[in-house]
Amino acid sequence: MGLLGRFPAVVLLGPRQVGKTTLALACGEALGGWYLDLESRRDLSKLADPEDYLSRHEERLVILDEIQRVPDLFPSLRGLIDEGRRRGRRTGRFLLLGSASLELVQQGSESLAGRIAYVELAPLDAIETGSEPVTRLWLRGGFPESYLAGSDAASGEYRDFLIRSYLERDVPLHGSRLGAGKIRRLWTMLAHAQGGLANLATLSRNLEIDVRTVTAQLELLERMLLLRRLQPWHANVGKRLVKSPKLYLRDSGLVHELLGIGDLEALLGHPVVGASWEGFVIENLLACAPPRTGAWFYRTSGGAEIDLLIEFRGGKCWAVEIKRGLSPQVSRGFHSALDDVKPAAAFVVHGGDDRFKLKQGVEAIGLRHLQRQLLGLSGE
Repeated sequence: MGLLGRFPAVVLLGPRQVGKTTLALACGEALGGWYLDLESRRDLSKLADPEDYLSRHEERLVILDEIQRVPDLFPSLRGLIDEGRRRGRRTGRFLLLGSASLELVQQGSESLAGRIAYVELAPLDAIETGSEPVTRLWLRGGFPESYLAGSDAASGEYRDFLIRSYLERDVPLHGSRLGAGKIRRLWTMLAHAQGGLANLATLSRNLEIDVRTVTAQLELLERMLLLRRLQPWHANVGKRLVKSPKLYLRDSGLVHELLGIGDLEALLGHPVVGASWEGFVIENLLACAPPRTGAWFYRTSGGAEIDLLIEFRGGKCWAVEIKRGLSPQVSRGFHSALDDVKPAAAFVVHGGDDRFKLKQGVEAIGLRHLQRQLLGLSGE
C-alpha cells in the first residue's frame, strides 16, 4: 500500500471481492483510518454534505467501500483533494473499494486524473497460501471463500454462486445484451479451450451470435479482470510467427467449476488438466512480477514455442516453460525458441519443489521458488 504515500487517492480493483471489507478495516486500524460502507444507510447518510463531513476527517485516511454506488461523490473528492494540496495535505487521503471495477476506473479517471492510483486485488496466489499444498489452490482457485471452504463440495457451491452473480448481476450492469444462459455457454467454451489460440469465428458459430458481439464479451471479461488475453511476442527472427492471442480464464477454480470438475482426482483425469495448470502458473507468476512487466508467449509455425515470456522494464526477459510433472523434460521446440529469443534466463516450472539444472542453461524450478525470485526483483 506504498502508493498511499504518493497519491491522494488509491483504488483497489479486481475480482477478489470476498474479504474486501476485512481488508479495509485492517487498513483503517493499521493506518488510523476512518471506514464508511456506502451500502449502509447510516454511513451513507453521513455524506449528505460530503464536503463538510470529509473535510472534518482531513487528517485521517478515509476508506470508502462500494464507492461505485455513489458516483456523484467523485467531483467532491476532487475538490477536497485540491483544497488539501493547497494546505500541504498531498497524499494518503482516500482508499476506495468496490466490486464494479469498470465503473471505478471510468469514474476515477474522469474526475480524479493525476490524483489517483489503481491497485489490482487479484485472487490469492501460492505465496499467500504459505506452505499449504499448491494443488488445493489450483483446484479451488484464489477466491478466499472458495479456497478456505471446509470441503471441495462447499468450495464448488461457492464458485457456482459466484459465477451466477457475475452472469445475473455484474455483466448486465456493464451493458451486455446477451442472456445469462448464452454468456455462461461462452464462459464454458472458454474453459474447455483454456490456453488455446483465440478463434472468434468458432465461438461466434457455436453461440449463433456475430463476431462483433463475441469480441465485446471478451473485452468485457478482460476489463473485469476475469480473462487474460496473452499476446504473441513479435520480433524480426526471420520465421513465421503465430499472431493470434491465447485466452485464459484467470482463476483456475472458475475454470474447474464451469467444467464440472469437483475434486483433484477428477481434475487429474480431465483433458483440460495441462492447460489449467499452465494458466494457473502464469497467473501466479505475474502476480509476483514487478510493476509494468510485460507478458507474452512465443510460437512459430515450425513448432518453436515458449509458454510465457516475462519482459521487464529495460527489455530483459525470462523464458518460462510450464510442465505439471515432477521430472520435466525440455522439448526441442523450447530450445529452438530460446535460440530465437535469447532470453536472459530460462526456466521450466514443474509440479514439485526441487530446483535443479537441465541442459543448455535451463533451470527446473518449483512455482513458489520462481515467485520468490520475481518478488526479489520487485524490491530492487
